Amino acid sequence: MSSKTQNRYALLIEKIFFDHYTEGDTEVAWLRTELQPAAVVLGIDLPANLGDVIYSMRFRAPMPDRIIATQPEGQEWTIALDGRSKYKFRLRRVSRIVPNENLAVIHIPDSTPEIISAYALDDEQAILAKVRYNRLIDIFLGLTTYSLQNHLRTTVAKMGQIEIDELYVGLDTHGCHYTIPVQAKGGNDQIGIVQTEQDIAWCKQAYPSLRCRPISTQFGTNDRKDIIALFELKIDGDELKVVEERHYKLVPAAELDKNELANYRN
Repeated sequence: MSSKTQNRYALLIEKIFFDHYTEGDTEVAWLRTELQPAAVVLGIDLPANLGDVIYSMRFRAPMPDRIIATQPEGQEWTIALDGRSKYKFRLRRVSRIVPNENLAVIHIPDSTPEIISAYALDDEQAILAKVRYNRLIDIFLGLTTYSLQNHLRTTVAKMGQIEIDELYVGLDTHGCHYTIPVQAKGGNDQIGIVQTEQDIAWCKQAYPSLRCRPISTQFGTNDRKDIIALFELKIDGDELKVVEERHYKLVPAAELDKNELANYRN
């Protein structure tokens, strides 16, 4: 996304926030329909897809500086779903999950079909495909899992419409069944509490008898961009916590080191 587009989105969100905000507020409710009149007042051309404005500010771009300036120390504003076409700015404890660059890397024989690697359109599609074809969810969780649906668009009561990047179902050796919503992050997207919270809410609504284990995955950063990081997450009170984190590197079978395999065994 260009800096010009980001700035346009930030101006819209900033105006809507301060149209409602009173000092000391911890929640600020607003409606999707406010985007159009705000754009007219600011002289901004709205994008054809209004949802992109909201999605960008929820998951990709930082809040405008004026909004950040109202945040108490240790807290940040997020945009939560509040019903159909309804949203609310909500103060939460700062929760940002990034790959631990000091974590050991586990080498896995690469089972990704080359044609998939050649034609994946973006980071999110690429990482979801690699996770699926290499059964990384099974390896990470120690379960037998099956991909049920990609990019599931659905609705959560009192929240509104959500999208789950990929939904798995699975079972363990005791016969317990699981729902495993997977969120994939690429580019500038960040792992935050909002998507995890809505994924868990939908799993409880749709499959109340199954245990939900939310997962997030993204490529590594800096000099570890060939690493696939997997996180099992949980909501603890008002905070996002990491239950488990593992880093995997997909390599040709011929490159697997015998000494390394012996270390894994031990």
